[in-house]
Amino acid sequence: MTKRDRRVVKSQEAIKKAILELMTEKNFEDITIRDISDRANVNRGTIYLHYMDKYDLLDKIIEEHINNLRELCHAASEMSFQEGNYVWFEYFADNHLFFSTMLNTKSAAYFRSRFLDLVIQEYKVEVDVTEGKNQGLNKEVVLQFLGAAVVGAVEWWFRNGMPIPARAMAEQTGILLDRNF
Repeated sequence: MTKRDRRVVKSQEAIKKAILELMTEKNFEDITIRDISDRANVNRGTIYLHYMDKYDLLDKIIEEHINNLRELCHAASEMSFQEGNYVWFEYFADNHLFFSTMLNTKSAAYFRSRFLDLVIQEYKVEVDVTEGKNQGLNKEVVLQFLGAAVVGAVEWWFRNGMPIPARAMAEQTGILLDRNF
């Protein structure tokens, strides 16, 4: 990585951090590019070099985390739900600012919807309504129920300041998922 590449990465990280911090302080609609540039200590032009506007910036941050979570799901596909949840909750804890902001602010609806869609897509292959515990149930109902439970548990965890360690949260939600599959 060249010196210029490192500067670009450093600027982009500062910009991403700035918008998330600002979102914890005020409504997304009230945040300006000037606010972001001041907080990130970069020129407004630097922001426009990488992003069309604040909406594009937020979309790209959300997309990055959704893609990272998808990759973690695929990497954990051979694990039990409990083991796979360890991977997710470690990622949540490592990216606390993003997830706590996305799940605790008024601007959270879009991310919550994307997160729920991801969880449902990842569980779709696991749900079997032809036999076992879920035999005869509507697959979409089961997926919506489990997806909402997972997203709700993660929201609760962040809203309450991560009151239990990530590993314990992963273990407990993994046990609950294992019971329902």
